[in-house]
Amino acid sequence: MKETIEKLWNGKKSEKKIGLALGGGAALGAAHVGVLRALEKSEVEIDYIAGTSIGAMVGAFYAFGMPVDKIEDIALDIDWPDVSGLALSKMGLLTNNAMGEQLDKHLGDVKFNEANIPFAAVATDISNGEKVILKKGDVSDAVKASTCIPVLFEPVEIDGRLLVDGGLRESVPLSAILDMGADFKIGVDLNAYRNYERPENILDILNNTLEIALKHLANVNRNNIDLLIQPKLAQFSRSETENTAEMIERGFQAAEDSLKRKTGKVD
Repeated sequence: MKETIEKLWNGKKSEKKIGLALGGGAALGAAHVGVLRALEKSEVEIDYIAGTSIGAMVGAFYAFGMPVDKIEDIALDIDWPDVSGLALSKMGLLTNNAMGEQLDKHLGDVKFNEANIPFAAVATDISNGEKVILKKGDVSDAVKASTCIPVLFEPVEIDGRLLVDGGLRESVPLSAILDMGADFKIGVDLNAYRNYERPENILDILNNTLEIALKHLANVNRNNIDLLIQPKLAQFSRSETENTAEMIERGFQAAEDSLKRKTGKVD
C-alpha cells in the first residue's frame, strides 16, 4: 500500500506533511468515520487535522488517539438529544453544552497541546464575521463553538469573542491545515450532493439556508485541495441519525474511490 500512497504526491512520505480537513454537515458527519477508516486502510498517516462543525468533533476524537472503531461506536450510539439541551437564553433556542460533555466523557478535560496529532477547530465570530482558527486552550469549548449552529444554539464565548459554527466562513477548513504547515491537503466535503425540499416551517428554512451556504462555501476552496473526498449523502438528513451506518459506508467508499482516482489505481 505504501507505494500507492506515495503516488499521491510523486515523492516520499518524509518530504510532505499531510493535512486532513473535515467539513461540516451535522449528522452527515458520520461519513467522516468511513473516510478515516479508508485512509488508515491505505496507510495514509495524517500529520495535521482540522475540523469545521461536526468535523471538529470527529477530528478531535481522532487527533487525541481514539481508534476509528471507537469513534464508530460513538457515532452509532449518539442522537441529537445527546448533544443539545434547552437554553434559557435570548441568544439561542438550545445549548450544545452536552456536545462538550461528550468530548470530556470520552477524552477527558484535554487541551490542544496534548493532542497526538496537531489539531484545530474553525469557528466564526458572530460579532464581526471573522473566521477564527482555534488551536489552543480547552478542546471541548472549541468544538462547542465550531458546532454552534446560529439561532438554534446560543453562541460560545471564548476569549471575549462570541463564536458560532465555522461553516459560515469555511465549510471545509483548508486554511486551518495550511496554517499548521500541511503540504498535501485532503478535504472532506459532506455537502457536495444535496437535495432541497420546499420548507414547511422556520426550522426547515434555517436548515435549507445553512445547507445552501455550506455547499457554496465548500466550493470556494475545492480547487486548492489535493485530494477531495465527497461522499454521496443527498438522501440523508442533517438532523437524523437512523442512517448512521450507511453514511459511514458512503464515506469509506468515497475515500477509496478518490484515492484510486488520484493514484491511478482502479480495480
